[in-house]
Amino acid sequence: MPASPPPPTARPDLTGRADIELLVNTFYEKVRADALLGFIFNDVAGTDWSTHLPKMYAFWETMIFRAGTYTGNPLAAHARLVPLTAMGRPQFDRWLALFTATVDGLFAGEKAEHIKSAASDMANVIHAKINGVEQDRYDYSKLTPEQRARYASYKPPVVQP
Repeated sequence: MPASPPPPTARPDLTGRADIELLVNTFYEKVRADALLGFIFNDVAGTDWSTHLPKMYAFWETMIFRAGTYTGNPLAAHARLVPLTAMGRPQFDRWLALFTATVDGLFAGEKAEHIKSAASDMANVIHAKINGVEQDRYDYSKLTPEQRARYASYKPPVVQP
C-alpha cells in the first residue's frame, strides 16, 4: 500500500528556492506521466526540460517570494499551442488538480495556500485569454474585496521617491 502523505501539521510550509524546486520537479514528473497532459508537453510543445524546469523555478520563486528572477510570457507560450492541440477547460483543470495535489502532498501553511491560489488564478486567466472567454473576474470593478486583496498581494508595493 502506498504511503499516505504526512498530516498537515507534519508538512512544512514553502520557505525558499529549494522547496520551489522540489515542488516543481515533483509536479512535472506527474505531468509528464499524465494521459491528458503529458503528450502536450512532451510531443506537441516539445518541451526542453533542461530549460523549462529552471524557468518554472524562477516563475514560482518570483510569484511566492518576489525574487524577481523570472522573465517570460506565459500567455504567449500557451497561446502558441492552441492551433496544435486542445487547450480547453479539461486540460487546465487537470493541470490545476495535479498542481494542488502536489502542493498538498509536500507542504502546508500560508505560502502553500498562496501558491495554490496563485496557480488557480493563473490557470483561469491563461485559459480564458487563449480561448477568448470573457469573464467578469477580469473586470477590476467586479472583483470581490477578497480577490482585490489577493491580487494586490501578488504585486510588490510601489515605492515613492
